[in-house]
This record gives sequence, C-alpha cells and structure tokens, in this order.
Amino acid sequence: RRALEAFAVEEFRAGRLTQAELRALLGFGTRAALDAFLKARDVFVAYDVPDLDADRRDLDRLGL
Repeated sequence: RRALEAFAVEEFRAGRLTQAELRALLGFGTRAALDAFLKARDVFVAYDVPDLDADRRDLDRLGL
C-alpha cells in the first residue's frame, strides 16, 4: 500500500493523474479524505480563480 501511495502521489505531482483518478486509484470515498491524505504528505492542490468560477457555476446550476 505504501508503494502504491508513493507512486500515485508522484504521478499526481507530475500532472499525470487528476484528483479524480488519484481518489479512485487509492479508494478514497470523498474528496475531503483525499485532501487530508494529500495534506499529510505536503501536497497542496492549486485552486485559482477559474476553479472558483467553475465551482460557483456548478453550485448555481445545482441550485445551491
């Protein structure tokens, strides 16, 4: 498991895996669980204005 996690984190850092792919590969049930896993390994996901705008559009579309 440790080897899989180390490999997956390096692939994510290199941009060869998305968050969704990493989450599925490692079997995390929620994005929050993946975020905690990444934070524990000092991997921080870039979140910029276009990401925020996309999230706002999604929330509006869902009526939230």
